Amino acid sequence: MNETTKYAVFGSGSWATAIVKMLCENLDQVGWYMRSVYTKEHILKEQHNPSYLSSVEFHTEQLKLSNDINEIADWADVLIFVIPSAFMHSELEKLKVDISQKVVVSAVKGIIPESGLLVGEHFHDHYNIPFEHIGVIAGPCHAEEVALERLSYLTISCADPVKAQAIANVLASDYIKTKISDDIIGTEYAVMLKNIYAIAAGIAHGLGYGDNFQSVLMSNAIREMKRFIKKMHKMKRNINNSAYLGDLLVTGYSVFSRNRMFGNMIGKGYTVKSAQMEMNMVAEGYYAAKSAYLLNEKNMKKTRLPIINAVYSILYENKNPKKVFNKLTEKLD
Repeated sequence: MNETTKYAVFGSGSWATAIVKMLCENLDQVGWYMRSVYTKEHILKEQHNPSYLSSVEFHTEQLKLSNDINEIADWADVLIFVIPSAFMHSELEKLKVDISQKVVVSAVKGIIPESGLLVGEHFHDHYNIPFEHIGVIAGPCHAEEVALERLSYLTISCADPVKAQAIANVLASDYIKTKISDDIIGTEYAVMLKNIYAIAAGIAHGLGYGDNFQSVLMSNAIREMKRFIKKMHKMKRNINNSAYLGDLLVTGYSVFSRNRMFGNMIGKGYTVKSAQMEMNMVAEGYYAAKSAYLLNEKNMKKTRLPIINAVYSILYENKNPKKVFNKLTEKLD
């Protein structure tokens, strides 16, 4: 990886748009794949994404835009995927070019439902990408604050520290500080799990619980995250680092958090379907709750996950949020 390395982003949502903005600070050209022909044409004509972070203006001569996933995958050396996990499989089915020699970076916040694998594991198993060619972008970082150029922090994880640093360098700017990590599996699980806990925080808010309970919920959530990740991938890590605790806190508390917003609606009495329709955005924690629950169920020695189990029972078993949280409060300390 050097100055001629070509980077591309796959996806057109708010986080994808924010990552393209970051890359454009440092690169002459950035590849950008999106499904929507309308979105592509609008960006070319109006210099901004019509649906997400529309305040961000792009110099279109910097962008290599395409609705053909193969064109962008073939052109770029580093492929950054920012497609919601629920739609990754159907998008990847369009891939015909060989990407086994590419560097693949996941900014996806969940497990691919069809394979039950983390994004990195899915690319390793199904596309023959070596683990040292796989990276993960973790927060704490909201796309909306990137758009506003508010100081934000990213953690780039990769088994190869040279690649991690190269990716970190092209994302860094005066308002983006970056650090690297070798805990690729742990950070990818953390990115997924924090969205479930943000839904829990939203449900609690919707039910009328106050800040005192929220702090207890978040305190229990980071310990629950630690137990889950340790079960899935045991290695030395500091769960209090920004990629774990920091990302959990911003997703659980921020007004920009779509997962918290989704949970808040559920707590106020919306059905899952009505909340999803009203938001018109993907709350990754909805899919993550099922993935995390099923992963734990498959284990011979199940980990104690009262918060994840509570969220799962509300979202997938139609349990009453008030009754579920009454029971949950007895399990927290």
